[in-house]
Amino acid sequence: MRTGRDTALLGRARALHRRGVAATASGHPAAGADLLRRGLGLLRWPAVDAEGGPPVEPAYRPLAARLLISLAHAEAELGQPHRGLALIAAAGPLASHGDRGVLLQQHGLILLRTGRGAEALALLDASIPLLAAPEHTEVLACTLLNRAAMHLGAGRVRPARADLARCVEITRRAGLPLIAAKAAQNLAYCDLLTGDIPAALRGFEQSARGYAEHGSGFLPVLGLDRARALLAAGLGGEAGRELETALAGFRAQKLSQDRAEAELARALAALLTGDAAAARRWAGLAERRFHRRGNDAWAALAELTRLRATRVGRDVTARVAAADELAVRLAKLGLDHDAELAEWLVVRALAGAGRAAEASWRAGTLRVRPGAPLELRLVRRLARAELAQAEVGSGGAARSGGAAGGRAAAYRQLRSGLATLAEHRSRFGSLDLQAGAAALGVELATAGLEAALADGRPRLVFDWSERARAQAFRLRPVRPPADPEVAEALAELRQLRLRGREVELAGGRDPAGQRRCAELERWIRERGWQQPGTGQARTVASLGAVAGTLAEAGQTLVSFMVRRGRLVGLLVRDGGARLVELGRFAAVGEPSRRLLSDLDALAGRALPGRLAAVVRASVRGQLAMLDELLLAPLAGALGDSDLVVVPTRSLSGIPWGLLPALAGRPVTVAPSASSWLAARRAAAGTAAGPGGFPGPAVLVAGPGLTHAEAEVAELARIHPGGRTLVGAAATVPAALRALDGASIAHFATHGHHDRENVLFSRLDLVDGPLMAYDVQQLAVPPGLAILSACDVGRTVVRAGDELLGFTAALLYAGTPTVVAGVARVADEAAVRVMTAFHRELARGVRPAPALATATQAEPYVPFACFGAG
Repeated sequence: MRTGRDTALLGRARALHRRGVAATASGHPAAGADLLRRGLGLLRWPAVDAEGGPPVEPAYRPLAARLLISLAHAEAELGQPHRGLALIAAAGPLASHGDRGVLLQQHGLILLRTGRGAEALALLDASIPLLAAPEHTEVLACTLLNRAAMHLGAGRVRPARADLARCVEITRRAGLPLIAAKAAQNLAYCDLLTGDIPAALRGFEQSARGYAEHGSGFLPVLGLDRARALLAAGLGGEAGRELETALAGFRAQKLSQDRAEAELARALAALLTGDAAAARRWAGLAERRFHRRGNDAWAALAELTRLRATRVGRDVTARVAAADELAVRLAKLGLDHDAELAEWLVVRALAGAGRAAEASWRAGTLRVRPGAPLELRLVRRLARAELAQAEVGSGGAARSGGAAGGRAAAYRQLRSGLATLAEHRSRFGSLDLQAGAAALGVELATAGLEAALADGRPRLVFDWSERARAQAFRLRPVRPPADPEVAEALAELRQLRLRGREVELAGGRDPAGQRRCAELERWIRERGWQQPGTGQARTVASLGAVAGTLAEAGQTLVSFMVRRGRLVGLLVRDGGARLVELGRFAAVGEPSRRLLSDLDALAGRALPGRLAAVVRASVRGQLAMLDELLLAPLAGALGDSDLVVVPTRSLSGIPWGLLPALAGRPVTVAPSASSWLAARRAAAGTAAGPGGFPGPAVLVAGPGLTHAEAEVAELARIHPGGRTLVGAAATVPAALRALDGASIAHFATHGHHDRENVLFSRLDLVDGPLMAYDVQQLAVPPGLAILSACDVGRTVVRAGDELLGFTAALLYAGTPTVVAGVARVADEAAVRVMTAFHRELARGVRPAPALATATQAEPYVPFACFGAG
């Protein structure tokens, strides 16, 4: 018979059980475990760490079993899965028939966390029919959630979605918001696995709102999944920053499994950004942590990542043996796609070592499974291309069409891989993601360009240089839909930036305001990642089309590229093309940096005469050095025609018009030959307006520039009928309205190039900054944009020569030509140059020749003409 004391004791133990389960469920297993141990102590369970103990009183057994089951889960989350399994074993004899389903599902969950997927799935399958009772509704929802996670881990998206749909319905009926947030996270992960990154990020944001209200302890887990989405989009740096926050949360919560998974993801982020040493270090940390947990499956994945980050040394046989053994282990663990990835590492190692016959035999034995993730599909193409190249080198290609046939096979594989990546990229509406995706195909593009350069045919080199650079310009721009939350964040950001500028001019600092600006920029940027793409892209331009347009205009194009540390120039002129070997690429870095620094110094406060002379001499020296490195080998071939420059990497920041060999010559800088041709055609297809462009001219004077209003007044006389925005009228909304459909948009404003968050590079207007982000809102971008102050012509160059910055944002939005400074510009010099420039435009001269004429009397004004010219 149960006494009053027993009833009270059981009541207190049940309360501790509820609190312990809630703490663990909200992401705080350490606190949950403590509460559950206290509950077991009340029931006189003397050794909760042991597999058994003295018999528990019959009246206490069902509750003791529940406490043991819940404690087992908490211990497993804290990195003690073996202790959790021992507690499950102890709970088995005590559990009531009604709790058998709970026991089975918890046992399965712990096995899942230790990598024993097949056993775990069998237990979860068996538990679900036993959880039909109303008191087990929440457990049933969790079990469906966990089974869906298992399906996702194996890449089985359809059954995962089915389980999650049933889970969502249960949570809706039963009012279980935390589980609903978890289901939203897993549904978003389904989108991630099917390659729909924007949809995945939208789902993760929905889940984040649920966690913020009902279970903040799960935000680090969500951060881990968000980082995986960013990795799939090619944003390794951003994923790394997301993971740092997640890792801090996992350390605080003592979640060893999640911490190890985040460390492994951190290794993949380092691998994506080219930091192999960091990738090996993070993968090693994760591998050791997984081993301590007894999780062989995850440890094998970490080992695979470490192997990928290790360069093939002289002992190829040892690497092949290691990859072979790992592939067998991964296959036994049911990780088929990862096993195949390890097998392709073997093929690549053998091909790289010249052992083509062995590599070919290995490739022929591989079982290529359907439904592979993007990364594996790209690796397949890369490995097959490397194998085809190796067969050419070994003479093995003679059996399949000779060396030419082998090279053609390699190019086909590389083109197919890049086409797969292009389809993936076309699903992104965010310029940020479009540019970042290039990192996923760097090896494919580099392999193609290297092979083309080795081949030496200019037409082939042109084709591969265009495939290897600035692919985001081929995508149709997406205008983000109206979003009240984004509009509110942008309004706050503008006000904070305006206030910060005022504080800065007064000689003060506003750290809190700067932190809030960073938060808002990050949120707005991340919201943009959720925008879907159009799925449409332009094809790469042919050499014939580019050469024909150049010949008609009497222009010459020089496209720069890097091969094994040395610069190569591809010269296109008079309908033909030729390759020219240049110097070491590394030699360009120092004079480029010094030149920009010196130009900034000359444009700043007035320097003492002797110091100014020293800086000018330094400028002349750096320009002469760059001229010698970049243009001297081309001197005999350039002639005196207008020049189109397609730079690479840091060459994008050089003020090309200042180089001695190009003095007085019209120079246009383009991200790629394809983007130049598209911009040229867009400019030619518009109806004529002021300066040969459609629509009215818009002239804007921002605050804080002594000569800005005078500059705009002078330009208004050159462009009668144009619209001027000065003083209180020069607001962001007014400027954006005027820009849509404008012929010429001229900004005499302070500007700021933000290297860390380039989409928030900005121009200062009276009510706050006009940002690069805002440009994406334009329905009809201006035909010509001129940014006459500061250095907003600077860009950040990502992998694949993808450009980001204010100037790049205008070009991406569809503005054919942009004139801007790549270093600071002195106010008075800018007024003189811009007045002369606009007079030339009014005479019908194109922007590049007009700029060349206007700058002849100003030797150190670093304006550049970007786009169509």
